[in-house]
Amino acid sequence: MGTMKKIVILHGWAHEHTKWVPFVNQLIRQGFDIKLLNIPGLTAPLNEIWKLDNYVQWLHENLFSENEPVVLLGHSNGGRIALAYCAKYLQKISHLILIDSAGIYHKELTLRLKRFIFGIFARIGKKLTSSPTLRRILYRLAGETDYYQANPIMRQTMINLSFDLTHILPRIHVPTLIIWGRQDKITPLSDSKKMHNLIKNSTLHIVDGAHHSPQFTHKEEVTKIIKQSLDT
Repeated sequence: MGTMKKIVILHGWAHEHTKWVPFVNQLIRQGFDIKLLNIPGLTAPLNEIWKLDNYVQWLHENLFSENEPVVLLGHSNGGRIALAYCAKYLQKISHLILIDSAGIYHKELTLRLKRFIFGIFARIGKKLTSSPTLRRILYRLAGETDYYQANPIMRQTMINLSFDLTHILPRIHVPTLIIWGRQDKITPLSDSKKMHNLIKNSTLHIVDGAHHSPQFTHKEEVTKIIKQSLDT
């Protein structure tokens, strides 16, 4: 493979790295230099409400000292940050890897209905009970467990991050590898195809049998896809 490639990883909406260890070790065994970042508000402290631009600036500060362009890998919300960063600082990135990335905002009727129901549940929960157990059930029914588990700062930060990045995708010109679980119910497969169509220098690999995190459930296959892509 020649010079060891450095992969900087932006994890998704998680508060610890445990699940990443087997995948990271798999990449290291293939000869990659791995840097898994701690993301403010998740695996690092955050004492104020942030917007996406704050995360882009934070990432730029982390990559500022890198002498050579790096491979940037983003999963889920980490992919959202990676997309926004690449649209602004292309010179710092040699390759972009997106795994079941966030960034496409959905306006379909079913999702609008879910948000409407979530709003009703939230209001009912406030008016009828102070029980944390019942509120947790209501958020789970609405598919918003991440929102329920977040502290007030991160709840507002989550809202700030929930907008469409479709318009920036044509501005990304670095070689981009898109990996997606075929059964993903969080960021649907249609998102991967839209990103592939709009990011001109991109390739798409769909992992059969995988859901939102193929790097955990199919780590050997995902590692092989990454190695083959970066070796070419």
